Amino acid sequence: MITEYISMPEDAPDMEGIRRAGEIIKNGGLVAFPTETVYGLGGDARNPESSRKIYAAKGRPSDNPLIVHVCRLEDVAPIVREIPEEAQLLAQAFWPGPLTMIFHKNDVIPYETTGGLDTVAVRFPSNRIAQELIRASGGYIAAPSANRSGRPSPTIARYCREDLDGRVEMIIDGGEVGIGLESTIIDLTDKRPIILRPGYVTREMLEQVLGAVDVDRTTISADSGQAPKAPGMKYRHYAPKGDLTLVEGTKDAVVSCINDLVRSASQAGKRTGVICTDETKDLYRADRIFSAGSRQDNEAIARHLFRILRECDDLELDVIYSESFGGSGLSMAIMNRLMKAAGHKCIKV
Repeated sequence: MITEYISMPEDAPDMEGIRRAGEIIKNGGLVAFPTETVYGLGGDARNPESSRKIYAAKGRPSDNPLIVHVCRLEDVAPIVREIPEEAQLLAQAFWPGPLTMIFHKNDVIPYETTGGLDTVAVRFPSNRIAQELIRASGGYIAAPSANRSGRPSPTIARYCREDLDGRVEMIIDGGEVGIGLESTIIDLTDKRPIILRPGYVTREMLEQVLGAVDVDRTTISADSGQAPKAPGMKYRHYAPKGDLTLVEGTKDAVVSCINDLVRSASQAGKRTGVICTDETKDLYRADRIFSAGSRQDNEAIARHLFRILRECDDLELDVIYSESFGGSGLSMAIMNRLMKAAGHKCIKV
């Protein structure tokens, strides 16, 4: 398969290119496209074969649910059994935007899209290219991140091409995404709303709308063996090719520990990298130092994280050590991605 590659700015989408991309999806093909969070790999959410193609292109386990993307609020009702009041409140507050809600599905969305579950994850992205593509393709796009399964999610189109060239019909380059982490996922199918994946829309923001919200225990801790209700709950995700380890503790203890680990790895002939912040970047000695931004700017850290993990691969680093980013709010999402990327390897000092 030859992958077509087209480019357009978000504020002025190429509508002819969008039309052709929409036809690809209507005909059962796959298109990688930008959203405000990360790039997505889209197929027709109502077509079982399209969902099977997504799993095959990514090398993704078929019990890992896909998110259905819509471009209008009124398009949710036809694919779910009911829309609870909590969902209406959240949609008013955060849609379009980086929030995915889980509902009980009806027969419109096949089990191939939901990973065999009776629930469906739905999102209304704010990116204009994504909205126009969803509209052009018939209103319902199933789209996980546009990367090979397990690798860091792509925040620029080049990494979609690196992972998916020859596996999909088209890649739309819409520039670098704005947020850099996948959407927050909240399950609304039980008695109390529960966050299954933290993201840009934080627990504190959700609780301002709904009151008390629970957080699934596997968001930071090691995953259980249960069937995943949302993308990323069960399997290792976001991992660079090099061996990533987190180090958690006070600043001085973390810097000392990482420098000791780097020294030992270098003596063993390994190429080393350190992920840190502006405040500590001058304190490390490694083959490559990556600052994700100021520790006071979680949005910058979130936006840069996946790009840094990809650059670790570009530089063929053997081992990477990262500072931890504890705390509430967006820090929870950052740590969720880092812990999964590291396979939950974390040294506490």
